[in-house]
Amino acid sequence: MAVPKRKTSPSRQGMRRSHHALKAEAFSECGSCGELRRPHHVCSHCGHYDGREVVGAGKALKGAVRA
Repeated sequence: MAVPKRKTSPSRQGMRRSHHALKAEAFSECGSCGELRRPHHVCSHCGHYDGREVVGAGKALKGAVRA
């Protein structure tokens, strides 16, 4: 079994973990209503996606049929 020969220094630990930070979530503006929404997701405010209404406004998006 492989065993480290030397203790990993805090500097090296930090360099290895430098990519572990959380990224900020991306948001874009809905083309029809102007609300912020996640990219490639149906707008939860108006129900539009890709310029057309996919889900009726005000209806729950959970279990919605994807078109």
